[in-house]
Amino acid sequence: MSRIKACFDSLKQRNRTALIPYIMAGDPEPGVTVALMHAMVEAGADLIELGVPFSDPMADGPVIQAASERALEHHIGLRTVIDMVRNFRQQDSTTPVVLMGYLNPLEVMGYAPFAAAAAEAGVDGVLTVDIPPEESHDLIEMLHQHGLDPIYLIAPTSTSARIQSICANASGFVYYVSLKGVTGAANLQVQAVEDKLKEIRTYTDLPLGVGFGISDAERAAQVSQSADAVVVGSAIIKRIAANITDQTAISAEVTSLLRSMRQAMDS
Repeated sequence: MSRIKACFDSLKQRNRTALIPYIMAGDPEPGVTVALMHAMVEAGADLIELGVPFSDPMADGPVIQAASERALEHHIGLRTVIDMVRNFRQQDSTTPVVLMGYLNPLEVMGYAPFAAAAAEAGVDGVLTVDIPPEESHDLIEMLHQHGLDPIYLIAPTSTSARIQSICANASGFVYYVSLKGVTGAANLQVQAVEDKLKEIRTYTDLPLGVGFGISDAERAAQVSQSADAVVVGSAIIKRIAANITDQTAISAEVTSLLRSMRQAMDS
């Protein structure tokens, strides 16, 4: 059983919604990432999304774009990110880790070498924002060969046919983008999210995660009533950016946010 499935199965038995924080690998500098991953788990994270820096992150708003630029200044590439997961696994063998990024670095490395290296390091899933399922056959095949879950985004504008196609190719969980826009936008409509999740559930039994626009404990708690997972990214990156030179403050700010979300979701 994959770590992702085991995680969601355990949460379901305890009637809990997963809390999934996103951070950019190497932001604000390489030495912060692994320690912050461990701190987030201690603060209540159930699964971690680790961003792979990329020069043209089209789905991301200015906050995460800036994080990517800071990481790229330190020459953080895909192989370095995989090494960070390997380091994380030296102390944590259970928390699932999903790499989230764009297709170009995978193309450069090659699907087969990437899948083999990621699996060996302890990666559990891969979310590649800019490759549609119709063009993913070769990538999906390599991921499955190495026990990795291909994870896909569904948008508010996705048609029923599109949702069905995405769900047929996904595993691990399905990520619903809760608003029309980029990461960090502020126009989240909770009822609309709930309605869309009901539609998606008619096409899949996979857990449904919701992200983009969840910035505080109140929103996390609201979304957790209908979702299987709540994903928070830009709100975390903002706290990192505000404390770039102080690793202790970064950890304190990020874990405080996650604890408040975890408490609100559980209550």
